[in-house]
Amino acid sequence: MVSEEKKINVPQIETEYDQFGVEVHWIKKFFASLWAQKSALVGLVILLLVVFTAIFAKFLSPMDPTEQSLLLNMKPPGFESGGKVFWFGTDHLGRDLLSRVIYGSQVSIIVGVFSVLISGSVGLILGLISGFYGGTIDYLLMRLVDFILSFPFILLALATINVVGPSLTLIIVVISVRMWTAYARVVRGKVLSLKESEFITAAHSIGASNWRILLLHLLPNTLSPVIIIGSLYLGRMIVIEAGLSFLGLGVPPPRPTWGGILSEGRNHIYLAWWIVTFPGIAITITVLGSNMVGDWLRNVLDPRLRARS
Repeated sequence: MVSEEKKINVPQIETEYDQFGVEVHWIKKFFASLWAQKSALVGLVILLLVVFTAIFAKFLSPMDPTEQSLLLNMKPPGFESGGKVFWFGTDHLGRDLLSRVIYGSQVSIIVGVFSVLISGSVGLILGLISGFYGGTIDYLLMRLVDFILSFPFILLALATINVVGPSLTLIIVVISVRMWTAYARVVRGKVLSLKESEFITAAHSIGASNWRILLLHLLPNTLSPVIIIGSLYLGRMIVIEAGLSFLGLGVPPPRPTWGGILSEGRNHIYLAWWIVTFPGIAITITVLGSNMVGDWLRNVLDPRLRARS
C-alpha cells in the first residue's frame, strides 16, 4: 500500500510545446548551452556581424570601393583628404581600403554559405544511397570519392578556371565538387550502422519502401553530423576562396575580395603594411568565429559528447 501511495503522489510533468510543435524545454536548453559557452556566443556574434556587413555593404561603405585616385595612393590609416577620412588607409591605386574590405565580405560569405549548402546536400544524398544500397553502387561511389580526394585541388581549380574563365559561380562549383566527399563518407558510415538497427528492421517488416526508410528514418538521423561538418567547414571554405583569389583564380577585378586585396598588397607590404593587415584580420576573425560556432554545435548535436558532459 505504501508503494502504491507513492506512485499515486508522483507529480506528472507535462511537456510544453510552442506553436510549431517544438518542445520548449529543448529550445531553452539549446539557448542555455549557447549562453553557457561564451566562446560560441562570441563566434555567433562575429558571424552575424560579418553577414550583416555583407548584406548592407552598400550602406556601410563610406566610399566607392572601385574609385581610384593616384594622388591618394598608399595613404596610411586615418588619412584625411577633401573632408573624407580613410580609416583603413588606401591601396596602391588610391582606393579606400575600408570600403574594399566591407565589400570583400560579400564574396567570402556567398562562397562559404553556398559551398557548404551544395557540397553538404550532394554528400548527404550520395552518402545515404551508398550506405543503404551497398554493393556495386557503394563500391563505385566510394571509388569516385577516392579519385576526387587523390586529385590535387589546386590542379583541378587551375584547369577548370583557365578553361571556363574565373567567376563567382565557378568558384562555388569547384569547391563543392571537392568538398562533398567529406560529407558522403561520414553519412555512409552513419547509415551502415543505422540500417542494422531494430527500427529499420521493423520498417522493413511492415513493408515500408526503401525511399520511405531513407527519407523518414535514415535522413533525420544523419543530419546532425552533416550540420556539424558544415559549420566547421564554413571557415575552411572562406580560406579556400581567399587562397584562390590570392593566386588570381578567384572573382576577377574590379570586384574586391579579401584574398585579392592580400594579393595586391603583397608587393607593397614594406611601404604600406595596412593593405595586407586589415583583410588578413577580417579573414582570421571570420574563420575563428566559424570554428567557435562549429565546436559548440558539435558539443550540442553529438550524442556521444553530450553523454560525457
